[in-house]
Amino acid sequence: MVESKQNTDGSYLIGEDTTRTLCYSKGQLFFLDNNHGLYEPKYFSFNPLLSRYEAPAYMYKDIMVYAMKNKLSICDHAKDYTLDKKFELKEKIIPRSFQARSIEAWKTNNYLGVVSLPTGAGKTIVAVLGINILKRPTLVVVPTLDLVKQWVEKLEFYFKTRIGVLGGGYKRVEDITVSTYDSAFLYSEYLGNKFGLLVFDECHHLAASSYLKIALNSIAPFRLGISATVERSDGGEQLIYKYVGPSVYQAGYDEVSGYLSSYRVESLYFPLTEEDQLSYDRARKVYLDFLKSSRIDFSSGWWSKFIIQSSYSDKGRQALECYWLQKRIAQRNEKKLEFLWKLLLFHKDDQMIIFTDDNDFAYEIASRFYLACITHITPKKERAMVLDMFRQKKIQAIVTSKVLNEGVDVPSVRVGVVVSGSAAVREHVQRLGRILRPSSGKKEAVLYELISKNTSECSVNQRRRDHYAYKRSGKI
Repeated sequence: MVESKQNTDGSYLIGEDTTRTLCYSKGQLFFLDNNHGLYEPKYFSFNPLLSRYEAPAYMYKDIMVYAMKNKLSICDHAKDYTLDKKFELKEKIIPRSFQARSIEAWKTNNYLGVVSLPTGAGKTIVAVLGINILKRPTLVVVPTLDLVKQWVEKLEFYFKTRIGVLGGGYKRVEDITVSTYDSAFLYSEYLGNKFGLLVFDECHHLAASSYLKIALNSIAPFRLGISATVERSDGGEQLIYKYVGPSVYQAGYDEVSGYLSSYRVESLYFPLTEEDQLSYDRARKVYLDFLKSSRIDFSSGWWSKFIIQSSYSDKGRQALECYWLQKRIAQRNEKKLEFLWKLLLFHKDDQMIIFTDDNDFAYEIASRFYLACITHITPKKERAMVLDMFRQKKIQAIVTSKVLNEGVDVPSVRVGVVVSGSAAVREHVQRLGRILRPSSGKKEAVLYELISKNTSECSVNQRRRDHYAYKRSGKI
């Protein structure tokens, strides 16, 4: 571990010479004395507006390592936290074998890297163990307010210290603080030197251009990313590996099967009506012909190219309309909805989450079957009330779009139904994760995927089934 030691006057010093004073301001590192000669080009660049050399905060550890190797003394005013915090556990944690292996792999890589565990396998425990080992002020970053609440409850359960909160109207910073990605980004320039460990839950979110600032603006020498599926369709996981650390450990479902509910995935295929099939085929041909004439293939970034090209002509705008039409026809297959009603009756004693790809379809299903619905526009109080009633088993089923893909802890749920979804493997693994949490007396969990025959949904489903989570799946 490379960190400077604190002197009695509050400064941080390596060696005896204090002529080099390293400072932090709004995500940047700089020296008070611009003429000391420690400006390695790979770290520092000149900022003409402030007439000084600067380095991004995330390079703090590399700069300190360079200084030590070259026996250069630095008075460290950049780091605004003390070491060796007394993060005492209320009770001893005996990690599961795969949790212990993941921590060891992270430790071997100098406490940097990404750990991938299936939903429900205890990723929070891995983070708790990491915080306890390093004993550094820690910022835990999560995607939703529901997860903020869950993390605070878990951390308060394990640690004898007050837990800070950023988000949802709260701004209380403590030695261990839980924040949403939005709030962590908003305050990243001001909190970037106050934590020695960053923990990114559902770390695939970090690759977004704005959220990446959380990692860039922080001096934290130690970083842990946790996720069920870190891979992104745009290749953004490479940014995560660069600023958090490489993938150091990945556990498959077989490795953690003894700690999750047994499950199966059933893919069910439904034909379109003759009229709908003709409409689907015509619309899809217009859309694909435009892609071909515009030389757009389905490589990374194809959607952005399609949107831009479609805006230039009437033919392009028609192609975009046809794209949405063929997708809507496949997703809203009437036979899917008829079968959904049969599932609701068959599983009348089981709790169920019904997933769609968009809000409008979610509300349509909720209205048709008189079910509760949660989307990203659902008011906070209503959302909390619906989830509480669901946890208390006063509600059998919830319809949602994407907002419940992650961050919802209802162990009693054993049935998931995907009426429509995207091609992203991560989305479907997350949806599978909603039903895998173990619960006393819980029967085998099942995820139903409702697919329209002779549509692109078939190929999308086939690509998803190449993921290891689907190896036990069935087909009807």
